Amino acid sequence: MTIDLADGPLEAWMEAVESRDARFDGWVTIGVTSTGIYCRPSCPTPIRPKRTNMRFFPTPASAQEAGFRACKRCAPDATPGSPEWNRRDDLVARAIRAIDDGVVDREGVGGLAERLAVSSRHLQRLMVSEVGATPIRLARARRARAARILIETTELPFSDVAFASGFESIRQFNDTIREVFAQSPTEMRGKRSTGVRRESAPEWISVNLPFRPPLDVGHLLTWLDGHAVDGIEAIDGSTYRRSMRLPGGPAIGEAIIGDESIQARFRLSSLTDLPQAVQRFRRLLDLDADPLVIEKRLGDDPALAPLIAARPGIRSPGEVDGVDATIRAVLHQQVSVASAKGMCNRLVAEHGDVLEHPYESITHVFPTADTWASINPDDLGLTKARANALHTVAVALADGTVNLDPSADREEARANLLSLKGIGPWTTSIVSLKALSDPDVFCPGDLALRRVAEARGIADDPAGFEAAAEAWRPWRSYAMHHLWAEYMAPVGPGQSAKSAKKSATKPAKKSGTAQSAVATVATKPSKEQS
Repeated sequence: MTIDLADGPLEAWMEAVESRDARFDGWVTIGVTSTGIYCRPSCPTPIRPKRTNMRFFPTPASAQEAGFRACKRCAPDATPGSPEWNRRDDLVARAIRAIDDGVVDREGVGGLAERLAVSSRHLQRLMVSEVGATPIRLARARRARAARILIETTELPFSDVAFASGFESIRQFNDTIREVFAQSPTEMRGKRSTGVRRESAPEWISVNLPFRPPLDVGHLLTWLDGHAVDGIEAIDGSTYRRSMRLPGGPAIGEAIIGDESIQARFRLSSLTDLPQAVQRFRRLLDLDADPLVIEKRLGDDPALAPLIAARPGIRSPGEVDGVDATIRAVLHQQVSVASAKGMCNRLVAEHGDVLEHPYESITHVFPTADTWASINPDDLGLTKARANALHTVAVALADGTVNLDPSADREEARANLLSLKGIGPWTTSIVSLKALSDPDVFCPGDLALRRVAEARGIADDPAGFEAAAEAWRPWRSYAMHHLWAEYMAPVGPGQSAKSAKKSATKPAKKSGTAQSAVATVATKPSKEQS
């Protein structure tokens, strides 16, 4: 399936190829009929293709389906993913998020269709119509990307690479690599860059995590550090590390976060978990976002424009696991960040799984939903309302009443969360923001957001604030992060240190729930815990 003029800005894409505009990388894939290869728009080849030879595809998999091979110069399979699939919440977008998370490799197309409550035939037909490739083809492209990483960065035997990448046989592995990359695995390993970091043993696998600049490293690290749970996560300078639970067992990921590159490495229980580990970290760090598109829209608001100019490239960090995000959100209801972290630190130490091979300060894996559900609420050491809310949501996660997988319908997940006693709008919004990576979440009652909104003349009450934020759709999550960053900054744009301190400690007006994802002051209990 090629993209026709009616489906997108074809002239703009052609100009992007001719000018090597990296902003379009990941949004669209170009196939060149005269060479039979597909590239990213910014491909550095000195000869630009004629317009009559350009074909455009929504994904590398659809280009492969049309018979094109990957360019050896620009590695189009290594671009950031299209943010379109994260912004949308229709069936196709949910399917692509699930495929990226490895559902087809683990459960097959039938399992994916069952998760989405449609027939396999309907899903196949819809995917071909929308993205030009079947779920199997999209999963194959994912396996090829994983194989390329292992071929170029490790000395693993090709048989191990094949099965670690999700291929069912050596022959399937060899055929796919030749078809996608136009060279054999042996040729790929022989031609790899001398600067590539190679692992002689499979204990750690190193990868580069591409993203679209700019990236506000300061806010990202501050946010992660502010919410880090002892034993699970740690920040050491510009290095972030954490444990996570993957299908093959516990894993540890580590990323050195810079404004131009992010170098990551993973220690896995099973090499087959590599693609999922990479995807979890990409979602956690929000690396498929396109900040230029987002900030162009948000910058139209005069109240936000100075914040965006001061901190370009802010991301909306997620979580590696829906259970992790939900339990933390419940613990954070109506208390300060420090209090919430203290409770979580204690509970993880008491109920988390101890790593057999800890690394640095990473000693535990966050408890599963089943573990949380099995704990007597009276034994949690929390207030009765909070303990009951935590137990209720854990049971709902464990029995599937609430689904927070990448394939989840966001609206349905929010409705199911809100139906639980002790779970209100603020908690639901934070879970949607972090567990479901929803780019359009808004919390009009958040204490810190309200303080900044008042200071910048946006609104002085939740209803007015929510009305003003309508202009920020579909990127309200990023608007919140800009406002949170302003709140956390010792001195914000146009603000003195004295007024910043006063804003950070000013009590909330009596207009409903007052709580915050970043506020350092505790507030009185609300209906979320009644």
